[in-house]
Amino acid sequence: MMSGVVVIGSQWGDEGKGRIVDYLAQRADIVVRYQGGNNAGHTVEVGDVKYKLHLIPSGILHPGKICIIGNGMVVDPLALIDEIRYLKGHGIDVKSHLKISDRAHVIMPYHKLLDELIEDRKGEHQLGTTRKGIGPAYVDKAERVGIRMCDLMDPEVFKEKLELNLETKNHLLEKVYGAKGLEKGPILENYLKAAEELRGMVCDTTAVIYEGARAGKHILYEGAQGTLLDVDLGTYPYVTSSHPIAGGVCIGAGIGPTMIDSVVGVVKAYTTRVGKGPFPTELSDSTGDYIRERGFEYGTTTGRPRRCGWLDVVMLKYAVRVNGLSHLAITKLDTLGGMDKVKICTAYEYKGEIIENFPASLKVLGECRPVYEELPGWDADVSNITEYNRLPANLLRYVERIKELTGVDICFISVGPKRSQGFELIRLF
Repeated sequence: MMSGVVVIGSQWGDEGKGRIVDYLAQRADIVVRYQGGNNAGHTVEVGDVKYKLHLIPSGILHPGKICIIGNGMVVDPLALIDEIRYLKGHGIDVKSHLKISDRAHVIMPYHKLLDELIEDRKGEHQLGTTRKGIGPAYVDKAERVGIRMCDLMDPEVFKEKLELNLETKNHLLEKVYGAKGLEKGPILENYLKAAEELRGMVCDTTAVIYEGARAGKHILYEGAQGTLLDVDLGTYPYVTSSHPIAGGVCIGAGIGPTMIDSVVGVVKAYTTRVGKGPFPTELSDSTGDYIRERGFEYGTTTGRPRRCGWLDVVMLKYAVRVNGLSHLAITKLDTLGGMDKVKICTAYEYKGEIIENFPASLKVLGECRPVYEELPGWDADVSNITEYNRLPANLLRYVERIKELTGVDICFISVGPKRSQGFELIRLF
């Protein structure tokens, strides 16, 4: 059995990673989130309850699991406390099981304000950020002026760093953006109060993970967003500010690559995207609307409607390559039910030539036209089928064709959001 399993998104995010992490977490001992912030959202349905998580790993829904917010994340302490209270209201004990890296960077009020002002100034060239302060927090991290959780835990250090940063940020807010600067007092009061509430959970999480691995514990690494939103390898600049790819795990969790045994790429049975940027297989018609409504394709964090299109295997094979995917988990097969035909994009046509590699240039990507392979559809409602061999033959053929085109084994498929609506084909833990 594997001991270190990574779950990443193989598309533009929103692939249903929370669903897969929730399933695998049943047999994990430690669940680690390694990048991003509360710009991400995982929706997990347990019984009749639909949980919406933004910072806390999905493993928290299983009693007794150690859940870790890794050093690669940026954390809004106030949003985290709200999420802890939200889960507590559902009877879930968070504080006994959540550990927060003392090296994770803190999202400050000026990050959120700058996020809004910068995005507004771009006008029609906006990136479509969630305005949660994620990008500006990562900017400060790279500029080496960020405030980390260990700083927040020390009132004197936090006050000193806050004063230095406010001097610079207020100058920027007032002189460049014409906005009102922020006062130190309310920030200091609110954040130090939050620090006391979080204090018992903040620690060196790299040591927790390392000792767990040495003891043979099953460790599950949970990514947010998706491969095509990676700041280096995604559809730049329409990307996030961190590394959702498998390579981001080592940095964001503080582990070595030898501690990873398997990388699972989660992929929807079709493709969705939030925000701007080229999307070769997008369906701006009744079929796209059908997929959006049946799949309830609206953002967990923003509520924005997602753009929908056919499955893009050019993109998927790119994700296989840059993540070193060992397995695929296919979600939302139920959404495509009821169609006479389904399509898979197997290549692009660009200026009269067929290309099979995902281009870096967005100009080129925007001029690519999908080359489709058409397959027969399947019954409208498969969500209540509980035995694998009773799934429609055409659905299984679709899954098999994805395996053939990518060369990657399928470890899991789902036909609905609930824990009971999935089939494990290969056991990883």
